[in-house]
Amino acid sequence: MDVSAIAFIGLGIMGGPMAVHLVKAGHAVTGYNRTPEKAKPLAAAGGRAAESIAAAVTGAEVVALMVPDSADVQDVLTGEDGVFAHAAPGTLIIDFSSIRPDVTRELAEEAGRRGLRYLDAPVSGGEAGARNAALSIMVGGDAADFEAAGPIFDAVGKTVVHVGPSGSGQTVKAANQLIVAANIEALAEAVVFLRAYGVDLEAALEVLGGGLAGSAVLTQKGANMVGHSFEPGFRIALHHKDMGIVTSAAREAGVVLPLGALVAQLVASANATGDGSLDHSALLRGVERLSGTP
Repeated sequence: MDVSAIAFIGLGIMGGPMAVHLVKAGHAVTGYNRTPEKAKPLAAAGGRAAESIAAAVTGAEVVALMVPDSADVQDVLTGEDGVFAHAAPGTLIIDFSSIRPDVTRELAEEAGRRGLRYLDAPVSGGEAGARNAALSIMVGGDAADFEAAGPIFDAVGKTVVHVGPSGSGQTVKAANQLIVAANIEALAEAVVFLRAYGVDLEAALEVLGGGLAGSAVLTQKGANMVGHSFEPGFRIALHHKDMGIVTSAAREAGVVLPLGALVAQLVASANATGDGSLDHSALLRGVERLSGTP
């Protein structure tokens, strides 16, 4: 699968740059988005915009999805005008979205009954990772399908790992979101703590980044907190959705996540108080509200 005809459904903050990278890698990409305006960067890069899912999928060897939630993936795949109704047998479906593992397994089973191949391939790295083709991609599904999709993953990601059967990618992504949210919350609390003592914040984060406290979260989100600038790379509303996936899946498995439960509530609070459209580094604002500081 060196060069493929690809349908890409969902051309938002993440999907748009990913589709463009696939064009640059030499693939023939036809994109669809509910908001047609978002297909313009793809068209400018040499891809093609379709007016419907059916039009995008017809003739495609690969169908890639990047949409917000489980219900969106279900609609795209199983709707009357959806992928399952129009994809040819043997088509490989790659779902880059972050959704519930149980929903993924159900969709993969249905795809198999229809003679389609299915990989769940959620990503981590946010908008910067999508724009720089540096995403971390955790893939669930058949090993042979994973190997076949290698050139596609290589065009959009930097770290690509097959983590197990269908649903495994989504399970690993849920764990990723737990770790990221906990790290962002800890960084936010540290920033408020440091400010309360009048410490030079940039200098403090620089030295913390060089020690055991250093992390990708500190590197990528520290500047947001210093500048109180929360242009979304990954919105709190989406992280709220993901924390719901984590807590629900943990409950089903009988796993106790004490810190995860607390962080999930803090993310829920940020979303409920109107910060859902901001970058998840805006968890800082929740700590500031609790601390009574601006």
